[in-house]
Amino acid sequence: MTTSRKLILAGVALVALVAGAFLLWILVLRDDAPSALDSSDLDAALSSTTVAAVTVPETAPATVSETVATTAAPADAGPDGVWSVAADSTLGYRVQEVLGGIDVEGAGRTSDVTGSLTIAGNQATAAEFTVQMGSITSDSDRRDGQFRGRIMSVDEFPTATFVLTAPIDFGSVPAEGESLTATATGDLTLRGVTRSVTFDVEAKLEGGRIGVLGSIPILFSDYSIPDPSNGFAVVKDNGLLEFVLVFDRA
Repeated sequence: MTTSRKLILAGVALVALVAGAFLLWILVLRDDAPSALDSSDLDAALSSTTVAAVTVPETAPATVSETVATTAAPADAGPDGVWSVAADSTLGYRVQEVLGGIDVEGAGRTSDVTGSLTIAGNQATAAEFTVQMGSITSDSDRRDGQFRGRIMSVDEFPTATFVLTAPIDFGSVPAEGESLTATATGDLTLRGVTRSVTFDVEAKLEGGRIGVLGSIPILFSDYSIPDPSNGFAVVKDNGLLEFVLVFDRA
């Protein structure tokens, strides 16, 4: 075999090795986005407890400093009233990407969410949440830098918000541990642009807490979000805002 032929074969082998390593990197190292949020995540969040209950002895005089709130209301308390978003909540985005011709998912999440929910009978009469966009992180620092910079411009638009604009009718007052589904309509604001959105939610009352699971389809052009694609990754023109929100009695 001539030297030139050996060099050609060595070059082909090297290209194949590099291509194989790149493909392996995409499939194994880069496609590790968490699974889409579902009912199991809702159950797990509802079972979490962020603050332990503290009992003040009955013989001690009650003072302001001795009054300690727990994260959950008594399980037998009805749902009517105002509820606040708890730290066990999760909100984030999910997009479809193409890396080197391979379809993968990108997802970012945060628990830095605040908000409230008002329940009256079988309806949610008011609801709103606010998320700190700069707190959303994925498995890629590069993706996070793009997200916070040119894509979502979090320095200029640090928060995203949702405000319910029509009551959510669940049809009945949920029993303990029962899941109900309904449709929600409200105003979603991303990157300073507000649009009316309608989407399905699953709600559950358990252990004195309320959990709400849902996802909102997002077309990037509707919110003046720049094309997330770059020289390395091609991103589809739409994604999902997904969430599990846990509410404790305010």
